[in-house]
Amino acid sequence: MKPDEIKKLEAFFKRTFKNPDMQVKARPRKTDSAEVYVGEEFLGIVFKDEDDGDYNFSMAILDIDLN
Repeated sequence: MKPDEIKKLEAFFKRTFKNPDMQVKARPRKTDSAEVYVGEEFLGIVFKDEDDGDYNFSMAILDIDLN
């Protein structure tokens, strides 16, 4: 993803979740997605659909995180 897309996504996550610690970071070897963090904790991946320009956020929740 381009740096301007990452900035817009980061602003969206901060605003939507009311959390200034949210970060969106470029992935080292992928250009169709970025990583989403709260502080240093990894939350998930946001993917861009090149056909329609929409974004999809995917977050895995581990069983151990629910205890």
